[in-house]
Amino acid sequence: MNMIELTDIVKTYYRGTEPLHILNKISFSVAKGDFVAIVGPSGSGKSTLMNTIGLLDVPTSGAYKLDGIDTVHMSDNQLAELRNRKIGFIFQQFNLLPRLTALENVESPMIYAGIPPKERRERGQAMLELLGMGSRGHHKPSELSGGQQRRVAIARALAIGPSLLLADEPTGALDSKTGIEVLELIQNLHRQGNTIVLITHDLHIAESASRVVSIRDGVIVKDERRCPLNEAVPVTAGGAVT
Repeated sequence: MNMIELTDIVKTYYRGTEPLHILNKISFSVAKGDFVAIVGPSGSGKSTLMNTIGLLDVPTSGAYKLDGIDTVHMSDNQLAELRNRKIGFIFQQFNLLPRLTALENVESPMIYAGIPPKERRERGQAMLELLGMGSRGHHKPSELSGGQQRRVAIARALAIGPSLLLADEPTGALDSKTGIEVLELIQNLHRQGNTIVLITHDLHIAESASRVVSIRDGVIVKDERRCPLNEAVPVTAGGAVT
């Protein structure tokens, strides 16, 4: 079964009476356990596509199945519930709550998922340990480096046990050394069986994925598999393959 199935996805906005076609009959699927990069320049439609995949926005027309679940006729509340159960987000700007500690930030999505406090604390600590941040759980974001904040953000994304990790420009605002470490971390998560979709404008970053889907002017212009499923390409400085 595929994790993602998009069929003829159209997204249209209106500027007055003038239609703006952002996505134009996008169709592709992502198998469970795959690592796919979606790449395109500013204005290509990749952010709208990310929001559609992440159930943050709904298409004007077309069909979308997430982990075999048809999402087309779901209400906003149903989409939010499915999103909270199935998708872990790794945002470009971290989006950590500044008044909370690292551990409390990791726990936050589990509150909405209805997970009891004791289990939240144990699972949150386990996620921080997994990402080498076990001793930093009591630190607030301002007391952490950019790379450490990114690790906390990834731990938060993993805390609910998502079926899909959706990473939006995950190396944005990081220096090149820390960016490489984050990409290697994402690749390790992929090797452990996680399904990952990475959104980026940078072709070098996209080269870390097993498959690269290029979008331009709201249509897919290229879909290239770079290595077999459940394998990832090692990266070095600048994101180039080794």
